[in-house]
Amino acid sequence: MSCPADEALRNLAQRFWDFQCHEFPLLAIQASRATADAVLFREAPEDYERRFEAAGRFAHELSAIPEQNLDAQGWATHQLLRRELADLRDFYRVRAHQRPSLFPLGPHFATIYFANLTALTNIEATQLYVERLAGVAGYWPQLRANLAMGHAEGIRYPRQDLRNAAAAVRASVKGELDTLAWFSPFRRTALRGRELDRLAQRARDVIATELVPALLSYADYLEGPLAKGARESVACTDSPDGEEFYRVLMRHFTTTNLSAAGVHELGEREVIRLQGDMEVIAAEAGFKGDLPGYRHHLNHDPQFVAASKEALLEQIEVLSKRIDFRIPTYFGRIPRITYGVQLMPEAAAALLPPAYAQPNPADGSAPGVHWLTSLPAKAPSYMHVPLALHEAWPGHLMHLALIQEMQDLPDFRRYGALSYSACLEGWALYCEGLGVEMGLYRTPHQHYGRLDMEMWRACRLVVDTGVHTQGWTRSEGIAFMAANLALPLTTIESEVDRYIGWPGQALAYQIGVLKFRDLRARAQERLGKRFDIRAFHDQLLAAGPVTLPVLERLTEDYLARAATISPPPPAQQSTPSPDPKAT
Repeated sequence: MSCPADEALRNLAQRFWDFQCHEFPLLAIQASRATADAVLFREAPEDYERRFEAAGRFAHELSAIPEQNLDAQGWATHQLLRRELADLRDFYRVRAHQRPSLFPLGPHFATIYFANLTALTNIEATQLYVERLAGVAGYWPQLRANLAMGHAEGIRYPRQDLRNAAAAVRASVKGELDTLAWFSPFRRTALRGRELDRLAQRARDVIATELVPALLSYADYLEGPLAKGARESVACTDSPDGEEFYRVLMRHFTTTNLSAAGVHELGEREVIRLQGDMEVIAAEAGFKGDLPGYRHHLNHDPQFVAASKEALLEQIEVLSKRIDFRIPTYFGRIPRITYGVQLMPEAAAALLPPAYAQPNPADGSAPGVHWLTSLPAKAPSYMHVPLALHEAWPGHLMHLALIQEMQDLPDFRRYGALSYSACLEGWALYCEGLGVEMGLYRTPHQHYGRLDMEMWRACRLVVDTGVHTQGWTRSEGIAFMAANLALPLTTIESEVDRYIGWPGQALAYQIGVLKFRDLRARAQERLGKRFDIRAFHDQLLAAGPVTLPVLERLTEDYLARAATISPPPPAQQSTPSPDPKAT
């Protein structure tokens, strides 16, 4: 039976979700919620001011709802709603809207994400897509107004960041119209007929006469007016209120109150730990006492690079099916939706990471997508297993699909998972290590690839904080990563540029996985023979998208309950009877 606090919290959470859907239409679209208009973005300066004021009112209401009578998930909702509201206000206070991240996933990428997310299942959906596409023209003046206000108040971007952002925008519009991302829903649809053809032509006209010119004008703005006075330094802390801006970003992405100095030192310790593990694998591979030599071998031997992008795609597709076969052994709950692997356009791939995940739309109208680089050298074969585990199943795509099926969660949690980077990225990195138990790492090179991927995340702790709080240059960041990783130099360069352009985000991974590993160690120690790997994983995923402190509290509640339950009986292995019809 619910108490008044439960009802008040449910009501407030629902009103907050309604508010989010209006303010952030792309979030509503991802959740497959109908919106009142075709607007995709509300990014004008007055929109941010309105959200700041509204968040204050919501926070005041939340403070009047007592926590002590709520169950564990109710308490979690209370904590997470408080965090969402604080983020809205904190980001406004540090003028984050006047210095948005422009690279690697800048504002233009949000329009690509929208197109990739869209499935044209009927003519009405197709008409709405074209209408929304036409409405994107109103986004760029709003964005430029925010950037101009920040520039007038002394906020300057690193010159390198502006160059990268402009190059990414220009790369996105290269090619024939029908090959561009914004036309991709028409390439994927199963619809046919005269009306579809008419709408497809309308979409081509919008892309050619409105979207592409607007994007090119935006790129010119980045390289022109916004570049006046651009910084040669790369630290976000070199701009007005930069230190507080970075602290807000760190809290948001790590969901902790760790200091930059503390994160930097943690990264240094993790690098040393992983170096020891790498030395062991190098010896197994025939490079005893010569870890640099082994890295050079991995980075330069052509056997580790697929012969073509098509060969790379096929290798990852085959590996993904091998992983899928093992999932039921480690998980009791499996999503209803499926996923696939797609290649990024070559023009964009050079400036993007080797892979990323695009979750399925909530209505199940399209699968999740594991986007893979179309440049084989950026994804050598020793990286394949951890990449697939991280981006697809049981990592991001499986995690997000399960969250979408959690109908008992408030909608702001169910559909706002991307705001909880430490939880999502920590889980995906945990899944890379789970591949050892799953028997997916078969050679020393593959085992080294897993360690190299984790070293990559440990280096991020050092480089991100080094760049933004300790005066590191871009070259110093590249040199540090090159000295500790077998990754291709081009990948390392684009990664350091990512940390410059997206401060704090890269800290989420290693900080998150250390919490997940700590919780598993606790569970195994406390439960002993009662520990059930499937039940434990289901519990972690059932928490939904949460901060790391909330995840810890929910897991502790689970462990207290599990300790009182009799252990499951040993699994019985049965031998199938021979099929007399088999030949």
